[in-house]
Amino acid sequence: MPAGYRICAGCKLEIGHGRYLSCMGAVWHPECFRCRACNLPITDYEYSMSGNHPYHKSCYKEQHHPRCDVCKNFIPTNSAGLIEYRAHPFWLQKYCPSHERDRTPRCCSCERMEPRDTRYLLLDDGRKLCLECLDSAIMDTHECQPLYLEIQDFYEGLNMKVKQQVPMLLVERQALNEAMEGEKNGHHHMPETRGLCLSEEQTVTTILRRPKIGAGYRMIDMVTEPHRLIRRCEVTAILVLYGLPRLLTGSILAHEMMHAWLRLNGYPNLSPEVEEGICQVLAHMWLDAEMYSTSSGDVASSSTSSSSSSSSSASSKKGKRSDFEKKLGDFFKHQIESDSSTAYGEGFRIGNKAVLKYDLRRTLDHIRLTGSFPV
Repeated sequence: MPAGYRICAGCKLEIGHGRYLSCMGAVWHPECFRCRACNLPITDYEYSMSGNHPYHKSCYKEQHHPRCDVCKNFIPTNSAGLIEYRAHPFWLQKYCPSHERDRTPRCCSCERMEPRDTRYLLLDDGRKLCLECLDSAIMDTHECQPLYLEIQDFYEGLNMKVKQQVPMLLVERQALNEAMEGEKNGHHHMPETRGLCLSEEQTVTTILRRPKIGAGYRMIDMVTEPHRLIRRCEVTAILVLYGLPRLLTGSILAHEMMHAWLRLNGYPNLSPEVEEGICQVLAHMWLDAEMYSTSSGDVASSSTSSSSSSSSSASSKKGKRSDFEKKLGDFFKHQIESDSSTAYGEGFRIGNKAVLKYDLRRTLDHIRLTGSFPV
């Protein structure tokens, strides 16, 4: 080849003496130096690289610069010129740091932030619920009774039948907080309590009829009534926050039912770490039983031991779960497992370790004798 002739790195043809570009350690016809994303020639003085491929700067940003899952804009760089964002540890929802300060609502169930192009449902007590969680949400006391019976069957399958008929009521946040203040004893999960095992006589406002969805995605036509709770045993009633998905409502019920079982079976004055810990173990076991009961061929996980199989027959009637509900169940289990509080989080981890090592019955026997978990 004559001296001075060059081969285009794009088309592999001779460039000759015409215009050419010298980029990336090679020479190109101007029309051959193309963007990897849009395949149009790069005519700008500056361009971006990813691997060995050139991009228009705008195309590179579109493909590689993260967008906020809330406002859908490119996540801005910080003062150091770095892309800084927040991400939910389970859902991996990415969002601008500013959304933690601009009062962007979160779903009261799954914790995901409300995207700007999506409407969450506004509940009467100010909480917001995403539409995926709304799909299985339980909205009134009557609607919750079948699930409550399933939780009772679950306990009976563990040979832990609660012999007293304990009323169960679905309530708004305000009613739950007022009932909590009326309790003389008890430790509660802050910043928000979603369930309560009552031991005092109180009048509680319960949700009588499922509300409807009105304009602006607000709940309307909610019917409530005052319900006088009479103490006939160590447990007066179980209260659960309304408007939560079935799996979360069930895990709260399983937790509060364990409080009732402990009080009715001679486990007085337990430390918060032991009592809340073992209650969280039962909530986690119920979630395990529910999630595995709808998976054909699956065997219940080790934390449920063999007891879960006897309590899963009712659950299996519900049919196949949606992919989101499966993910939601995993999220609720993850919340229990990763809780940072001493009573609920560390209590669960110590209690679950004891149940896995000694089984549930021997763990409970040890708690009754010593007030502590076996090690």
